[in-house]
Order: sequence, then C-alpha cells, then structure tokens
Amino acid sequence: MTAPALQQFLTEFKRVANAIVDSYFIVDTERRIVDFNRAFFALLPRQLARGLKGKHCYEVLELNICKTECIAQQCWADNRHVRLDEISGSIVGEATQKMRFILSAVPITDERGVHVGALEIQRNVTDEAVVQVKYQEMLETEARERERLANQVRARTKELLETNQLLLKTQKELLAYKKGLTV
Repeated sequence: MTAPALQQFLTEFKRVANAIVDSYFIVDTERRIVDFNRAFFALLPRQLARGLKGKHCYEVLELNICKTECIAQQCWADNRHVRLDEISGSIVGEATQKMRFILSAVPITDERGVHVGALEIQRNVTDEAVVQVKYQEMLETEARERERLANQVRARTKELLETNQLLLKTQKELLAYKKGLTV
C-alpha cells in the first residue's frame, strides 16, 4: 500500500516526469520501487523488468553503495538532495557487465515533513567512463613512448659525443704524426 502523500507526489510528478531523460525510479521508505520511467525499464533484461513495482531497488540494481551507503537512506538522513559521482554497479544477474553511474536522490515527504519515499535518478556514464579509461591509457602509453624516445636520443647523443671525442683524438694523433714526418 502506497502512502497517500507518495501517491499524491506520483500524480503530480507524472506531469513533469517526461522532462527527465535519465533513468529514474521512485521508492517508498522500505526501498520498494513504486514507479519508474521507460529509460530505467530499458536498462533491464525483460525478465527482470517485468513485475518491477514492489521489488526492492537493490534486487534490481546492484551498486557498490547499496549495502553501506544507500543514496535514498543518505537523502532521508540528511533531509536533502544527494548526488554521488562515479558509482559502479551492475544489473542483478548481469554482474559481468559493469556499469558506471552518477546518482541523484531527493527525499519525498508528506505535509508534516515525514519521509514517504525518494526519487532516485541514474545517469549511465558507462560509455564515458570507458572512453576516459582508454584516453588515460593512451596518455600513459604516449608518456612511456616519449620517455623511451628521450632515453634513445640521450643514448645516441652520448654515442655521438664519444665518437666525436674519438675522432678529435684521432685527428690530433694524425696531425702529430704528419708533423713528425715533415720535420
């Protein structure tokens, strides 16, 4: 049974919900999903997406913060909007496919300020995180290559200087030898 204040929020929220392009769901105080958008539904495999209402959020989306730092519980404890960046997790049953999110949660309260639920928005930044990791790897590879080339230049410069010193020494010996012949 959904609290009347939460039901009222859902009714009012539906009018503006289409403005949110990221995935979201709304939970009650027991962290059971009471509503969600198409983007959240699309994140999930069909079997999991069916019967979504009433499931606990952590039974659907396993994030590295769920057990110890649940964002809904944080927003209720602080009674304010909470945003968390670089949260990793996966869809339940698909642990091999790691995802990255930026999460936001805002508490939903009744007219007396008592918490009746929370709105949680998930921005899937998995692709951006992959690009960032690859870019960082590329920068590190280029730095190693620059260092290798710099070492190679230093080694060849040293060889050149040694060869030049040898040439100068040989020229002096040759000049001394020529002087010895002409005297």
